[in-house]
Amino acid sequence: MNNEHTGWLNQVKWTDEGLVPAIAQDAASGRILMMAWMSRESLAITAKKNEAVYFSRSRQKLWHKGESSGHIQKVKSIRLDCDSDVIVLQVEQVGGIACHTGRESCFYSELKDNQWQVVEAVLKDPKEIYQ
Repeated sequence: MNNEHTGWLNQVKWTDEGLVPAIAQDAASGRILMMAWMSRESLAITAKKNEAVYFSRSRQKLWHKGESSGHIQKVKSIRLDCDSDVIVLQVEQVGGIACHTGRESCFYSELKDNQWQVVEAVLKDPKEIYQ
């Protein structure tokens, strides 16, 4: 890659594994949808395509969000925090579902009375999403 166009990647503080945490936020509502990891390559592709591409630690490979569900994330902006070690992607979540459980957000459990309680309904059965 041409360093002139990728020098901005050097400003990110990558973990020892070469990753940076990325938070996906709904650009319209401000709702936090999910958190995933990005590699240098996935962040570069995300910036180029304006669609979220993450790095799957469990599969050790690039993961284009929505590749199996169709629920892609169209990237509206990419922000870097003050310590240069966290990315926020403001996205349009296609289909309104970011979580593999069929919910809008991965953050659907809330601490109440010293236990985690599910506070959001499933919008679509995952069996229908991932056939």
